Amino acid sequence: MVVTNFIIRRTASQVVPLAFRAIRTTRRFYHHHGSSALFSTVVNRTAAAASRNFFRNSVPSTLHCYSTKSCSSSDESLIKVIQSEILCAESVDEHDNEEVPEGFPFKIEDHPGQETITLTREYQGESIDVEVHMPDLVTGNEDEMENINRDDSERANQSQIPLVVRVSKKNGLCLEFGLTAFADEIAIDSLSIKDPKVAEDQIAYEGPDFSDLDENLQKAFHKYLEIRGVKPSTTNFLHEYMINKDSREYVMWLKNLKKFIEA
Repeated sequence: MVVTNFIIRRTASQVVPLAFRAIRTTRRFYHHHGSSALFSTVVNRTAAAASRNFFRNSVPSTLHCYSTKSCSSSDESLIKVIQSEILCAESVDEHDNEEVPEGFPFKIEDHPGQETITLTREYQGESIDVEVHMPDLVTGNEDEMENINRDDSERANQSQIPLVVRVSKKNGLCLEFGLTAFADEIAIDSLSIKDPKVAEDQIAYEGPDFSDLDENLQKAFHKYLEIRGVKPSTTNFLHEYMINKDSREYVMWLKNLKKFIEA
């Protein structure tokens, strides 16, 4: 056990500085080559994830429980590895103060431990709520990115954030949008009307695919959402907010694991 602890400490002392240098180099590169703050945030998060994987792969595994070791010894080894991951995650994931932009039209409801956050507001007698999910980050290596860039879809290599927007009238009717937000762009994936009077076991007609609608009608619905505060400036902030939330939730998840093993 003494030898193993020595190896872990020595390896960690060698690996962590390398990981930090790798992150700083990546950030300098994209600072000079990328003008989008949102994309820069995604790169930082990707580099942090890569350094965590580098740290984990560089530390010798101590999770094997041989017949000569007690279960408590195995638990102690697991706790040490979890603690190392917590320290690594906390050191490489830099959380900026999430100051809400001036004029942000929504109230944010963020409950720790949940995958989503909710935005709410009132607009001319309508109740609007937005369900924001964790972002899907592009974290491929350079070869994968080159292959993606050859793809016909320009959005294939962009990180994205899924949202569900509900606009409710006082009569109970609700207009529900399924959205995907990219950097400086929002795509409407689906549109349907929800009537609370319709039983759940009844299948209501939800209209054609949004992409099949007349182009002028599609533009009109984009404007409809923009007037109600669902616009690129809003979703760009939410993208960064959810990346930071994902980091916080990961650290909290690790700490809960550690508490369970220690109990």
